[in-house]
Amino acid sequence: MGKAKAERRLKDNEAQAIARTLRISPQKLNLVAASIRGLKVDRALAELEFSRKRISDQVKKTLESAIANAENNHDLDVDSLIVAEAYVGKSIVMKRFHARGRGRASRIEKPFSHLTIVVREVEDKEEAA
Repeated sequence: MGKAKAERRLKDNEAQAIARTLRISPQKLNLVAASIRGLKVDRALAELEFSRKRISDQVKKTLESAIANAENNHDLDVDSLIVAEAYVGKSIVMKRFHARGRGRASRIEKPFSHLTIVVREVEDKEEAA
């Protein structure tokens, strides 16, 4: 018997990919996510390719996964996809200690983040008119 299938959270013209526990602070990851938000996917991939941020490789990998999900799972046209949403969430924080002078210690926090990228298929303005 089992339980009923859950409703799909996204619209029919959307697909997403999630990268969990990325070893970077949410604030730094959000800078990279904001740089691709609202762009066409080919432009966003080019932006990530030449970004100087360390995490841009993993963001690019997540975006490519969202594009593959759109193409293979939802039969969307890759050429008309845009990055509809790219948002960041907090994950765990590892706590470490650093020895300081005079027998004291300082706490070092090593944060992790989650990244969610949603791509959407849009019709061209010329076709709609």
